[in-house]
This record gives sequence, C-alpha cells and structure tokens, in this order.
Amino acid sequence: MEKKKILLIDDDINFLEELVEMLKLSGYEPICVNDALKAFGLALDINPDGILLDLKMAGLSGFLLADKFSRNEFLKDIPIIAMTGYFVEDAHNILLSSCGIKYLLKKPFDYFEAITKIETALADAGKEDIIIRKKEK
Repeated sequence: MEKKKILLIDDDINFLEELVEMLKLSGYEPICVNDALKAFGLALDINPDGILLDLKMAGLSGFLLADKFSRNEFLKDIPIIAMTGYFVEDAHNILLSSCGIKYLLKKPFDYFEAITKIETALADAGKEDIIIRKKEK
C-alpha cells in the first residue's frame, strides 16, 4: 500500500522535525516546508493527501495560505488540519471554515490526537479507510 503524503507547513524547524518523526512512525510520508510562501508551489508539485498547516507564520499567514489552497482547482479537495497555539474563539472558527479548514489541532498536542485527526480528515475526504489507534495504558 502506498504511503499517504502529508505536507507539513510550519516556520518552526524543531517542531517540524518532531512531526516528521511522528508521521514516519505512523506510516505516512511527511514532506516539510518552513516557508509559507514556498508551500503553495510545493503542494502543486507533490499533490499531498493531507496538509498540516500552522496558522501563524511569517510572510503569509496560514489563513491566507489555506484560502489560496481552497481556491485552486487542483488543491481545493485536500483536507487541511490547522495547527495553532493560540486560543480559538467563535469568530476564529468562522474564519477557519471560510478558508476551507475543517480540522484544528491546538498546540501542544499529543501523538495520538494528531494521528487520529489526520486519519479522520483523510477518511472524510475519502482518501483512506479510518483506523483509529488507541492509547495503550
């Protein structure tokens, strides 16, 4: 079975390194970019199955980048999971959905929460059968 490609977009390189390890261990093919301005072109080149997108980045916010993805014929159906360390209010949620973002991870998040969210997003998009991994006690 071909590994699902997950595009990771965050300007924190150390955080990206941790995400890469987590996704590799879970059987995904992570592809990183730490520059929001370069992320759009990379997404067009690799056609990822899913995107994890930090909302607060230098140069171009995650909101604007998600909006750009949602308006592109080739990228609009790729599920985007937003990542943020900031409190999300109701108005913030409206902005998320207007940019095509249906899923949110609040930083810091744990491994199981992230993998479950990715699996749910891919399943909802029809890109993968859902397999929820349960925490071992």
